[in-house]
Amino acid sequence: MNFELLTRFATKIRNAPEGLSDQLAQDLTIMESRPLSAIYAPFDYVPTGARIAIVGITPGRVQADNALRAASRAFRAGKSIEQAAAIAKLEASFSGTQTRNNLVAMLDEVGLASKFGLNTCAGLFAPGSEQVHFTSALRYPVFLAGDNYRGNPSMTRTPALRQMVETYLAEEVRALSGTLWLPLGPKPAEALAYLVRAGVLKKELVLDGMPHPSGLNGERVSAFLGKIDRASIKTDIAKLVAARARLTNQIATL
Repeated sequence: MNFELLTRFATKIRNAPEGLSDQLAQDLTIMESRPLSAIYAPFDYVPTGARIAIVGITPGRVQADNALRAASRAFRAGKSIEQAAAIAKLEASFSGTQTRNNLVAMLDEVGLASKFGLNTCAGLFAPGSEQVHFTSALRYPVFLAGDNYRGNPSMTRTPALRQMVETYLAEEVRALSGTLWLPLGPKPAEALAYLVRAGVLKKELVLDGMPHPSGLNGERVSAFLGKIDRASIKTDIAKLVAARARLTNQIATL
């Protein structure tokens, strides 16, 4: 992968063990198109052996702070640029037990474990494993009027954000030929669909339709897994069941 930005900002990051201060955020700004802005944080590392890439919207301020602190510690311990990038990425990737358990259950439900020759997709997340690539449609943290960007305005219809998709996300897609891409929600799915239309990504490699595995999304996860037949009006069970069937068929034909 290209570590040009991490190399450029290495000294500033090394000298900022306290993490994402206002001054450091200003020093790391890589895009400003008011009210949008983006800062650099070390999310560059891509495990080239990844079998599946899990795609969020963009790293938030907390993730950025965790990654920057981890990179600073790594540099001060004498680690190389690539080593620091790998350490920072691991530190900042989501690791909540409920979120991971929900994701594994849904991946198993649609047959991915069998496709990979595993008893369960929990094996993908084993300590030290690089079979899963955690990333974002917008690789580096984007803010809207200083707050975490949550998908609006559209990242594919906003020039500054679209350029990030075309540059950084496309770079990752090209580096991971044959990897499956799982968007966590409609906003990352929009970015992946854009790259499909651009001819960068094969449509059959995008596993679209799975609900976000967050513990706060438990009802929709349960509906996707077929564990409930009645839900609140906010959960469209039929749509989730149809998505499960579509993904199961898609994976079976890979």
